[in-house]
Amino acid sequence: MAEQQAFHPGVSLAGAVDLEALKHQVKAEPGQAGGAPAAGGYVIDTTENTFQAMVQTSATFPILLFLWVPTDDRLFAMARALGDVANKLNGQIQLSRIDIASNPSIAQAFQIQGAPALFALIGGRPMPILQGLPSDEELQQITDVVVPKLIAAAQQAGVTGTAPYSGDPDSDAANSASAGSVQDQVPPEHQEAYMLAQQGDYAGAAAAYEKVLEADPNDTRAARERAKALLLARSANADVRVVRAAAADKPDDVDAQLAVADIDMIGGQIQDAFDRLLDFVAAGHKADIEPVRQRLLEYFTIPEPTDERLKRARRRLATLMY
Repeated sequence: MAEQQAFHPGVSLAGAVDLEALKHQVKAEPGQAGGAPAAGGYVIDTTENTFQAMVQTSATFPILLFLWVPTDDRLFAMARALGDVANKLNGQIQLSRIDIASNPSIAQAFQIQGAPALFALIGGRPMPILQGLPSDEELQQITDVVVPKLIAAAQQAGVTGTAPYSGDPDSDAANSASAGSVQDQVPPEHQEAYMLAQQGDYAGAAAAYEKVLEADPNDTRAARERAKALLLARSANADVRVVRAAAADKPDDVDAQLAVADIDMIGGQIQDAFDRLLDFVAAGHKADIEPVRQRLLEYFTIPEPTDERLKRARRRLATLMY
């Protein structure tokens, strides 16, 4: 939304006691009678331990960040509305809920003073949407207008993946998902790898997905998730400025070019990553074509098979090899 809304904090992070918040505090846990809606479907709860992993996944699908307090009943309607719209979109966007009372460092990172606050996250880049309790009309505008625009913006940026279906299928949020959502559940054989990735252990996730592929080499989902895990294991914590400077300083160094291509992929700049490596080979570095080919084959499993950028890159790679 273009304007910041009036701020009505449910929880103060500045040390003052919010008496109004105390009046609305409930003891029931999310999903229990009288409590907030539970996570499930395409709604996840994120903590300080899983925050970085969640940010990295925004390179493959857009995320709504809902900073809230799950014991404040004034926020329940907003949580339910956001969860419903995320689930009805079947993975086009994920809702990540963050309890700022239990995870104050995240609230401080976003420079908010209280709950609720809503941000979008695309390719690791946060965009403020709203702070404070919205009116019914404002909340409907978010679900009906803002969210579709965010998905369209993500697609234009090359962030076109689908969020994984997760959580308790009997939860309030998951029950609002359409029947077609069942097919997007994490397969049992993927569970270990998926959990490792959610915990930020990308190298472990890649190894686990490799075992899945050994059992079924045609598992395209495992191949895609393995490629993303390898990408994040290599470069999730890289200093972007250092990597880009090294690539500029060493235009003939294949490792430097591979590293900056990783940064492009993580940021959703798929075309830039493809072009960088293909241009590198075309510029007279045929001797380095094998590591470039291997990295591109890894990248090629990430976009949808119908992606025109993928088709063009495959054709160009084939031409450069012969």
